[in-house]
Amino acid sequence: MSYPSTPLVRRIARRILAEIGAGTLPPGARLKSAELALRHDVSRSPIERALQLLEAGGVAAREPNRGFVVTGDRGAHARTARSLAEPEAARPYLQIAADRLAGRLPEFVTETLLAERYRVTGAMLRQNLTRMAQERWIERRPGYGWRFLPVLDSAEAHAASYRFRLAIEPAALLEPGYRVDATAFAKVRAEQRELVGPRPPRLTSNEWFDIGTRFHATIVSCCGNPFFIEASQRANRLRRLIVYRPFGNTRAFVAAAREHLQLLDLIEGGRRDQAASLLRSHLEDIRQVKADLLGSDPASKGTHRRGELDAVPHF
Repeated sequence: MSYPSTPLVRRIARRILAEIGAGTLPPGARLKSAELALRHDVSRSPIERALQLLEAGGVAAREPNRGFVVTGDRGAHARTARSLAEPEAARPYLQIAADRLAGRLPEFVTETLLAERYRVTGAMLRQNLTRMAQERWIERRPGYGWRFLPVLDSAEAHAASYRFRLAIEPAALLEPGYRVDATAFAKVRAEQRELVGPRPPRLTSNEWFDIGTRFHATIVSCCGNPFFIEASQRANRLRRLIVYRPFGNTRAFVAAAREHLQLLDLIEGGRRDQAASLLRSHLEDIRQVKADLLGSDPASKGTHRRGELDAVPHF
């Protein structure tokens, strides 16, 4: 099966497929463009095109007065997942991310340097650079070359991003206009339960990041304050590069998912003060883990409490 589409549309289609596979979007669930656009932090246009891809693959179907819905054809789901798998063209993207995180690439680079280092064609390299620019961890320099955005690769900047989240996310829970979106909460709850089940899904680091981001974005999006929501979305975009650090142990994800479920219980139970306190502690712990992953964090030399979270990063 062939899909003539852009890399962005294919990535969105893969993310929606991952939600379907995790049970967040069960057969018969409506695929609402506006809701998906908010969750994946894109406009409605690429969402619509991604849904068309899924329709062509038999994963989604159009129903009168309902729009797109998830089909129950598991065979079609598997075939479409294989068809939308990351192509070989994505290889330099992952290599560049890993090398930048390891300090093997300078702040300023040229296309010639990258093409020779990763042995790729100019067309393939530009495709990857376009994706990086869309995710906002690299930008074209005026006139010549490219510049990596420093906020994405230093321990100090990453610690700053978590201090920002510590200020924003718990405060969003205490906004006077906070209203629980029952549908959105049910979806992220199903996804988190999958992670703590007897057979957690085998996911890539990018998929783990997306799961964590969806959870925290859902919590913040219910505050009703557009300034909090926009600030949270921007912070999530800037954090993406760190997900390309390799890891092999998922115990930390399970521990974090348990806390996510506790947060949902507190919020839905009307105990937002307690939820804000737990969220603050939760973010502080994972901030320290991520700092350990990147390198020393001069802003905080203390140890964190949950031993399980020492094992690997949580996103």
